[in-house]
Amino acid sequence: MAEKNRLHRSELAVPASNLRMLEKAPTTGADMVFLDLEDSVAPDDKEQARKNAIMALREFDWSRCSVSVRVNGLDTPYCYRDIIEVAEQAGDRLATLLVPKVGAPSDLIFVATLLEQIEMAKGWPRINLHALIETAKGMANVERIAESVPERLEALVFGVADYAASTQARTTGMGGANPEYGVLSHPDEAGARHFYWANQWHFPMSRMIVACRANGLRPIDGPFGDIQDTEGYLAVARAFAALGGEGKWAIHPSQIELANEVFTPTEAEVAQALRILKAMEEAAAEGRGAVALDGKLLDAASIRQAEVLVAKMEHISARGGAA
Repeated sequence: MAEKNRLHRSELAVPASNLRMLEKAPTTGADMVFLDLEDSVAPDDKEQARKNAIMALREFDWSRCSVSVRVNGLDTPYCYRDIIEVAEQAGDRLATLLVPKVGAPSDLIFVATLLEQIEMAKGWPRINLHALIETAKGMANVERIAESVPERLEALVFGVADYAASTQARTTGMGGANPEYGVLSHPDEAGARHFYWANQWHFPMSRMIVACRANGLRPIDGPFGDIQDTEGYLAVARAFAALGGEGKWAIHPSQIELANEVFTPTEAEVAQALRILKAMEEAAAEGRGAVALDGKLLDAASIRQAEVLVAKMEHISARGGAA
């Protein structure tokens, strides 16, 4: 069975039509690189981009990161050839295929069936799948999608730009905050009311994360369009991490380090988690089910939270991925 326990803190998008970017991609420090055949490639460049991706997979050294290919959508004339040619010619180099605009389980079942035939014919190891949830239909079916191909599906990605278009959300930005989305406070003593911005994408992010965690998948956040807005990127990434997210796309190399930083537990967080585990171990030895630490009550739920954080850091350290 193909590996699923890989790092996804940062996933770098690289247009397969750009040879210079392809050459630099393996050494950027991203946990995963996906070679894009879809949105970042013009229609006239699709076939050449596919050839470039196959060349890059076969000739470049990808030992420092995982590598994926985003194929074109199933509603295009390019998708079937993307899958067949990439998988047949370089399937032994691929970690995953990234499938865009997944709307129903049948989309992934089709891709998985095609890959299974290619793998049997070529003797390749199993190629896992990433699924982009970026339409209203996909979000409406996200729980069914998450459980559709359990042996092969590895991660779901929230594609904010296409999701906004699909739901007709009134925004033209790619991720980030919307000044129109917020709440008003009650009037204060002087009668003044204050407007507080909110996260327009909280619901779809949270729903996708729950679907992922219920099925052992990695929840990944998609693009943040303003590559100059470091603080904005960090804010969105931290919000996604706070909800339980695993990582985020980088559409420019400058965003890789930001993603790695956010999705790597800090030394202070790990130290506190270890203190919690030690305190609970001592309490258990004394026959107590709960204990106070720094004025806060700890119980079995605290153990589970601490264990998750420590395990995540151990995984990152074992892969040499500490930020």
